[in-house]
Amino acid sequence: MSTAILTGQPVPGSSIEGDLRSLGFDVRTASDAAETETLLAQVPGDQRVAVVDAGFVGHLHALRLGLTDPRFPLAAVPGAVTAQPAGRQALTRAMARENSAGGGTTVAVDHLADRVVAALDADGAGVHHPELGSLVAVVPADPQARNEARQAVAAVDDEAVRLKSAVKSRDGFFTTYCISPYSRYIARWCARRGLTPNQVTTASLITALIAAACAATGTRGGFVAAGVLLIASFVLDCTDGQLARYSLQYSTLGAWLDATFDRAKEYAYYAGLALGAARGGDDVWALALGAMILQTCRHVVDFSFNEANHDATANTSPTAALSDKLDSVGWTVWVRRMIVLPIGERWAMIAVLTALTTPRITFYALLIGCAFAATYTTAGRVLRSLTRKARRTDRAAQALADLADSGPLAELIGRYLPGPARRTAPLSAAVGAIAVVLAAWLWGPAWQVVLLAGLYVLLSAEAVSHPLKGALDWLIPPFFRAAEYCTVLVLAAKADVNGALPAAFGLVAAVAYHHYDTVYRIRGNAGASPAWLVRAIGGHEGRTLLVTVLAAVLTASQFTVALTALAVAVALVVLFESIRFWVSSGAPAVHDEGEPA
Repeated sequence: MSTAILTGQPVPGSSIEGDLRSLGFDVRTASDAAETETLLAQVPGDQRVAVVDAGFVGHLHALRLGLTDPRFPLAAVPGAVTAQPAGRQALTRAMARENSAGGGTTVAVDHLADRVVAALDADGAGVHHPELGSLVAVVPADPQARNEARQAVAAVDDEAVRLKSAVKSRDGFFTTYCISPYSRYIARWCARRGLTPNQVTTASLITALIAAACAATGTRGGFVAAGVLLIASFVLDCTDGQLARYSLQYSTLGAWLDATFDRAKEYAYYAGLALGAARGGDDVWALALGAMILQTCRHVVDFSFNEANHDATANTSPTAALSDKLDSVGWTVWVRRMIVLPIGERWAMIAVLTALTTPRITFYALLIGCAFAATYTTAGRVLRSLTRKARRTDRAAQALADLADSGPLAELIGRYLPGPARRTAPLSAAVGAIAVVLAAWLWGPAWQVVLLAGLYVLLSAEAVSHPLKGALDWLIPPFFRAAEYCTVLVLAAKADVNGALPAAFGLVAAVAYHHYDTVYRIRGNAGASPAWLVRAIGGHEGRTLLVTVLAAVLTASQFTVALTALAVAVALVVLFESIRFWVSSGAPAVHDEGEPA
């Protein structure tokens, strides 16, 4: 139970007490600062507490934004401040200072809640101040001002603002114009019936898995049903985030589900299409695995570039200036968002092509579209990096090292590499990646490939042997992902035996999950995956070397079994650690509000 302490004299006709109760607060009243401090001390330390001026006038949703968002230890709107357990100590200190004889702050504010907020801000306590937009939140100084404030409240539809703010501020064209206009109402319907975002997320996953099962039937009716259900799954995928924003239901478990289920749904659907094609006599597993590899590498490019420039200083370039200029022209914004094939456009294309064509055509279109999008975005980011004179921080270098996923072999070799940091680190990673993949393509399961995999290990160790602060060092993790995934794909294809490519698909999916999990941990400022996990699954260079050795020493059938066993082992270890982390109390409640995936 949360507790709200109303301070000051009650105002006739005020709805503040009822509003607070409707938000789940137990309301107590205090006549002065001393009584407020006493009541504050009586609230158990594991509960949320709020201090609200009795003269507050404003929209209910303004109070909801300021007092109920679970993501912030301290938050405030004019006339009200709240603290979760993590922020209680700071609030108690600020309150004690305000109740002391000297006050503790020289800021000239009239009301206790606002004075406490001023003291917290002065202390650098990190108080969250939500953007209210047209919503009203004030403490009027006199009856005339109160009257004007009430008229301002009546002039703005609180519910309309709340519904509009439930939609992501930046999204793709298809999502913005074809899904969000009605999915927000589904979100409100869910909220009014007590459904949680996690339940909607789970429903979206189940719908997508049913879609994959329909695609796996290999019939025209199954493909049509799969396309329809995939769009339905995407509608629910938009709805869960809108429901979280509408009702401010953010949670640790929700962060994990939101971060991983989109990829699980899409890649399961690829597998369903491949199974359906196989029923019709067409083997497209290589295309399905290629689509998953391309999509994952695209995401790694996004993640690495953003982390490398997350807190860089002097973060400007002519390319970035041109991009900003283009974004100022309305139609170019949507064109540029569409050509990168974000999740809405991508899933719509997949759904339509599944219903109307064949899995092979669907994968061809997907590969061509994603390849163009990857080329466009990567080229732009390379240009920005080369023209940007930025100094990257230790945090950025560490994030790139974590994204690299280097294992014990690279760690051991790196200790014996002499010399200062080199600017050729991305070149070393690129040469190693091209060498091992090209060798696999030319020779297939052979000891020559093992030798080139050994060279890849050496070059990848050299690439990460020094802090990754170079202009193009953010390319290193994508090079590593492409090397490992493509080596598995090529060797499985060269095995030319039933089951090899599906086993490779499973292995890449398990490893990709580990890489996505690392990304979302870093985004939540919780650090990367633990070192023991990276060592246990070998690091990218260890797994790549192992797969080439297995391909060389085993028969094609035995290699398929080995890939399957490796996929199961990696999946079990990675999922165990991931679930343990994300359901623990220490995991961050992070929800993606950035670029469409």
